[in-house]
Amino acid sequence: MDCGRELLRYLAEQVPRIYCLEAEPCPQEEELALSLLLQPLEYFLFGEDPHVSLEKLQQSGASSQLCGRVFKEGETTYSCRDCAIDPTCVLCMDCFQNSIHKGHRYKMHTSSGGGFCDCGDLEAWKTGPCCIKHDQGSTSALKLVGVIMSGNHRTNESAWSACFYIADMLVWEENDILPAELHVKEDTYYCVLYNDEHHSYDHVIYTLRRAVSCSHKEANTHTSLIDKEGRRAVKRGTYESCQQAKRLIQENSEQISLQPLRVEILHSAVMAHQTQFCLQKQSERPVFCCAVGLRQVFCQVALEPSPTAGRASLISRLMLHDAKLYKGARKIIHELIVCSLLMETEYKRLFAIEFTKHYKQLQKDFISDDHERSISVTALSVQIFTVPTLARQLIEEGNVIKVIIDTVMEMLSEHLDNNNRFHFQGYNSDKFFRIQVIFHDLRYILISKPMIWTNKLRTQFLEGFRTFLGMLACMQGMEEVKRQFGQHIEVEPEWEAGFSIQMQLRHILSMFQDWCASDEEVLLRAFKECHSTLMSCCNQPFHGEATDSYMCKHILHARPYRVSQEPVTVHLPVSRLLAELVLLHNKALFFALQAHCDFAYFAEHPLRCLVLAAQVSAEMWRRNGLSLVSQVYYYQDVKCRDEMFDKDIIMLQIAASKIDPNDFVMLVLQRFELFEVFNGSCSTKDQQWNRLTEEMLHLFIIIIGERYIPGISGVTKEDMTMREVIHLLCIEPMAHSSLVKALPENESRETGLENVISTVATFKKPGVSGHGLYEVKKECLQEFNPFFYHYSKSQRSKAEDAQKKRKAQEGCDKALPPPVPPPFSQAFSSIVQLLRCDVLLHVLRQVLQKAVEDTTTQWTEAMVQRVKPPHFCIMMCESFYLGKVSFFLLDIGSEHGKSLFDFLSKLKGLPSLEAQKDMIQWTLQVETPFHLWKWDVLSSLILKPPLPQNIQDKEKAERKRKAEAAKHRQKIMAQMSAMQKNFIETHKMLYENVPESGAQGEPSRRVAVGPRRGVALIEREVLTCILCQEEQEVKARAPAMVLTACVQRSTVLTQCRGKETYNPLFMHPDLAVGTHTGSCGHVMHASCWQKYFEAVQNTSRSRLHAEPIIDLENGEYMCPLCKSLCNTVVPLIPLDPLPLHLHPFGDFFLADPWRSVRHCFLPNSKKFSDSIGNMLTVCATTVYRVGLKVPPNELDSRVPIMSWNTCAFTIQAVENMLLDEDKPLFGSLQNRQHVNSNFKNHFHSHNYVSLPALIPHMNDEDSPSVLEIDCFHLLVGLVLAIPALYQEETVDLEPSAISTAYNHLYLLHLVTMAHILQVMLSFQGETSGENTPELTGEDKGEDASDDGLMVTFPRFRTDAPGWYVADQVRRGIAPFLRCAALFFNCLTGISPPEELSNTPVSSDSQLEALCSYLALPSNLFSLFEAHKEVVSQLGQLKTYWVLLFPRYPRKQNRLIDLPEDYSTLLNQAFNFSLPLTAPHRCPKASDDERKHPTLCLFCGAMLCSQSTCCQEQLDGAEVGACTAHAASCGAGVGMFLRIRECEVVLMASKTRGSTYHAPYLDDYGETDPQLGRGNPLHLSPERYRKLHQLWQQHCILEEIVRSQEVVNVMFAFEWQML
Repeated sequence: MDCGRELLRYLAEQVPRIYCLEAEPCPQEEELALSLLLQPLEYFLFGEDPHVSLEKLQQSGASSQLCGRVFKEGETTYSCRDCAIDPTCVLCMDCFQNSIHKGHRYKMHTSSGGGFCDCGDLEAWKTGPCCIKHDQGSTSALKLVGVIMSGNHRTNESAWSACFYIADMLVWEENDILPAELHVKEDTYYCVLYNDEHHSYDHVIYTLRRAVSCSHKEANTHTSLIDKEGRRAVKRGTYESCQQAKRLIQENSEQISLQPLRVEILHSAVMAHQTQFCLQKQSERPVFCCAVGLRQVFCQVALEPSPTAGRASLISRLMLHDAKLYKGARKIIHELIVCSLLMETEYKRLFAIEFTKHYKQLQKDFISDDHERSISVTALSVQIFTVPTLARQLIEEGNVIKVIIDTVMEMLSEHLDNNNRFHFQGYNSDKFFRIQVIFHDLRYILISKPMIWTNKLRTQFLEGFRTFLGMLACMQGMEEVKRQFGQHIEVEPEWEAGFSIQMQLRHILSMFQDWCASDEEVLLRAFKECHSTLMSCCNQPFHGEATDSYMCKHILHARPYRVSQEPVTVHLPVSRLLAELVLLHNKALFFALQAHCDFAYFAEHPLRCLVLAAQVSAEMWRRNGLSLVSQVYYYQDVKCRDEMFDKDIIMLQIAASKIDPNDFVMLVLQRFELFEVFNGSCSTKDQQWNRLTEEMLHLFIIIIGERYIPGISGVTKEDMTMREVIHLLCIEPMAHSSLVKALPENESRETGLENVISTVATFKKPGVSGHGLYEVKKECLQEFNPFFYHYSKSQRSKAEDAQKKRKAQEGCDKALPPPVPPPFSQAFSSIVQLLRCDVLLHVLRQVLQKAVEDTTTQWTEAMVQRVKPPHFCIMMCESFYLGKVSFFLLDIGSEHGKSLFDFLSKLKGLPSLEAQKDMIQWTLQVETPFHLWKWDVLSSLILKPPLPQNIQDKEKAERKRKAEAAKHRQKIMAQMSAMQKNFIETHKMLYENVPESGAQGEPSRRVAVGPRRGVALIEREVLTCILCQEEQEVKARAPAMVLTACVQRSTVLTQCRGKETYNPLFMHPDLAVGTHTGSCGHVMHASCWQKYFEAVQNTSRSRLHAEPIIDLENGEYMCPLCKSLCNTVVPLIPLDPLPLHLHPFGDFFLADPWRSVRHCFLPNSKKFSDSIGNMLTVCATTVYRVGLKVPPNELDSRVPIMSWNTCAFTIQAVENMLLDEDKPLFGSLQNRQHVNSNFKNHFHSHNYVSLPALIPHMNDEDSPSVLEIDCFHLLVGLVLAIPALYQEETVDLEPSAISTAYNHLYLLHLVTMAHILQVMLSFQGETSGENTPELTGEDKGEDASDDGLMVTFPRFRTDAPGWYVADQVRRGIAPFLRCAALFFNCLTGISPPEELSNTPVSSDSQLEALCSYLALPSNLFSLFEAHKEVVSQLGQLKTYWVLLFPRYPRKQNRLIDLPEDYSTLLNQAFNFSLPLTAPHRCPKASDDERKHPTLCLFCGAMLCSQSTCCQEQLDGAEVGACTAHAASCGAGVGMFLRIRECEVVLMASKTRGSTYHAPYLDDYGETDPQLGRGNPLHLSPERYRKLHQLWQQHCILEEIVRSQEVVNVMFAFEWQML
């Protein structure tokens, strides 16, 4: 039987039945495909039940040693810095957690998708190549695979047929017909829309709605699936109808974008077979993972040449058609290649050869494509090119280096000019970016240099190197510029492209150098090739003949070239590569090459480039625009300088060591165009020439003094890094990330910072905010060089200022002498002869002479500053190191020496050089006694600046100054004491009536409730308006003064998170949702606030193009002073000096340590001014509107009730916060929060309905139980509402003073007893072992009282001892008493006892003070005996639902506990993204969808943010999972941790949110958003505590608004979709 033909016949019969019968996919489509297609194929393949075969394979352990997990976009990967061969070697989460690398130095990163886990790859890791799961298995497993596969001779044939069927269908180009074997009678077609990267979501939705007449929801679904899968059938019908839809889609899309959408018409059968392939391959992957034999069969079929002549192998066909496939098919094919071909070493080699063979065509297709590289087959290059043995083999057999570079050159050939140099003017940025990606492959090939060289490897590498030099020759001299004269340049030239290539080649150049250095023969031949290439380059040639130039009796024979007038470039890669190759040569080889090298020509172009940078710094090229300034900036920036600026300096040092010193100096003078100036032929007053002189002198300092380069001196790379770090920290203390950014990276993305940082710096840990900083050690400061060549101008200035300030603080002079440099290596030792050459001495003499003569237009302070170090310091140090016994002044003759020394002596007295005085003095002190001192004395002077000569005089003057200051202070203090005594004597009467704070005579003064309460001290309150700055006293009949305030719903105290029911009349004890009011405490006139509020609204509405920060519809504004968010105001009302009982409601003022809160009610218009009444209405209406989420209605009877509720809830929030921070109840309040105010309410609200909660009626089923109401809310409502009982319609009566006092006392007693009953009903009467308190004498008394209580309420008798019940009651009632104390303190203004102001709220001693302050008995159970007849009816309460209510004291809400190691969270996120069979995953997502696991910090729920799978309906709108969760969990407020992004998201409504730093820090005290740096992260308790306080203090909304104000973007983020 022909198995292949039968397979095709079966597919032709079944596939259309599943996919082509209906216009829309049926729900059973996937089940039909499994039962009719996949299961029969598996039976055919195995010859038995596939589940049995797979179970046998899995039990045998016949899986590969390689993990091969393909990373999805956004998945976390790990790389071990200690063991990985290169940074591309990564592990998946599962393998990392089970490997030895978890305890090493590692990095975490987010994958862009497409790569796979390298666990098990022996060539990827130095140690620990396998995790526990992928350790090497037994060989018997493979035998079992052979047994299973043996006897089934149809396997190979079926594999052939299936694979070629797949390939034919995917690369099938005839969209309207099928092969003869698969022909069907169905004659329907699909109009298929494909994904591209040119059109946005909105563009596609708009086009579909116009073209195919679908709804917005349908268009949105189509668009989402197109983006996810790569294509989508948007219409099914006849060929003509699909053709019309195609035309409409293209026409509508062209109206939006220049490029139309890609649309194709496919026969329904073609569409069906391609869809079937995707489903089949998704199910085959687990088979390949567990069956090595099956995988090998597929590999053989895929790589075997096609029997048809001229037809490529199956895998080659798929690769070559990759760019034409849609996204979903690409992903499946790539995963198939990874889990098959790349999992077998031999087949991986064969695949790499095939890949290299088609490399150029694959890259061409990728560049022409518009999809990301992660879904291109070219992304697989990292999996084969980074394998060391495979890379060597590809170089030897396929010359892959040449292939890659030829591909780049062919892609860039259109940018070559007539001189065969690149010119990127008008380049396509998208295409150019894709071309640059090819350089990554070249870096992959070179990432591991060979340890053993073969002749074939040498030959092929050098051929590739020669091709590479050809590309560099096209870059040598490219993008040349010429100085613009007269008119400013009109169009800025393109420059980014050239530097982008330079940045891509930066590490590639160093890798080529490392390869060359590993073999002497290769190095020699590479040097010759590079030298030949440089000599053949003709960029910026000379245009004149050589001439002779004379200076100081020396002649220079050189060809002229003026940088300011002729073309010049910063791109010189060939010259710079040659400089590095010269350094790599050993000494013997270097001297042998000298005769064949023109070192003056070597230095010519680098010198021109340095002159260009100097002239740009001197602002000579201003008319050339910012493009040239940017080029010079990047030329010296850390991103490019190691292969540009540094290499130019090295080439000049090479030339200086081989050319006559005088000739070299004259050549530099000529190129700087200063030869005539210092030769006396011309004189100029232009400041530009002074700037050029400064830059030239600085260049000489660099050439002579910069020796921290391996090869130039005997330093190592660690020494280089150490010196860089010292000079960076001399500018200012820096964070670890800032240091890393300021240091150059090697090819492994390492800077070497960690190897040296502990030697040169100390680490300062961060606090609650900010980050950790490194500070340079004091002993390393002597290495500071103010002329460090990597300093920019601003950095040099900052560093000098910082070091001078430090020296001034230490009492030293401000001289900053340069450190002793390391000696030159022998090959470069002749550079120091520059300091002795006549021409340089002449230049220095000219500079000093102009300064002495004070020719102000011909010298600058910077010129003099640059003259001293090279001549007097560096030369001295060099002579010291070389052991010379004569100073240079004696060697070169007395005339020059004397003149220079004399000039320096005269400079000391110039006023214009005051800033350099210390340095000049130090130089003269070192110079004067030179010939008399021994070398050990000299060295101490060099290494350490000399101490001031008049130390004793300075110390004596300092002591005298301090003595005079002390005497002056004593005199002032005596005067102040006398004035104080005089004032007290004059105003004696004022002090006679003031009682002492510690008086013991009247204990009632510390009581706030009842007839024995004390008297409040009333002070006159005068406040200043923050808007008009006018003062006004707070009076009841005066215009209102208001406080800014913000009202918001809160679940901070909830005991039942997620509960939606809310009864404003009876607050449930679980406090599900409350209304909190807070204020920043800033005061304004009511009239000023109204004007300000109207101005804010008008201004905000006029900003049409900016997203408003505040919600105008909800009356929001920002405090004019502190910019806190507000949505109402609270009027200030003075505390009446008359007894408080004269007020009908009693008034209160709530204060907390972070918010000043006032809750107010509408006053009696007869008592207060109209202005205060209006503001009270505004405040009460806002509380009502926000708390109940209803439109404002000031006549609603719930307005006063909501005001009382917000008073009670805010006091409870304050008490909870004080308890959380363990602060005193009153002593921790700030001064601004002690402002007293009283509010009156003219609402005749009858709160009688609250009383049945305490005295229930048995026949009334609607009467609330005492367990169903929060007692403190009840207390506040009763106290503030009970005066309404005295009012009648015709007479406005007020309770007497004694009535008010007794009302407050009895209400407090009644509610306290009710709350005691709540506590007793809520706790379980069982002792708890070690946690049970010991019985004391006091407890025995309470035990007896408790027995009395049990007699009163026999139904509530418990088996627990009385002392235990008493202890539980004390603990449970304490929060209520603290809240009551705060309430009555604000109501009466009576000072609390000292214990409440000095001891923390958690102290056990506070209960007695609270009872005393509230006029309660110390033994609270005695209340029941005193009021037995009143409370006896409470014994009839129903108690069968007791367990449904919270226990007391209520639990304090905290943010969830986070793991210390961030990897644990990443592991949770990883499990959240696993397939459907895994626990704790998103239940609505497909397997290949990117997840953003987000953790709610309130309740610990794991959510799927920014994903369409978990969107929900909220108030009629579609919102994301986080937004919907915040509405139920936090009353609209949310705090979420986005795990893979490592950032906290704060939310306050559907449209308002902001990001916040995660509480995880690395070892350097820094956060890592987006895991950009990838360092291991650990939980910072201080940062997490700050987040907790942000939530507890109700500051989330304020933080969001502040963040939006700082980062105000044009297009706001759609927070509702989070």
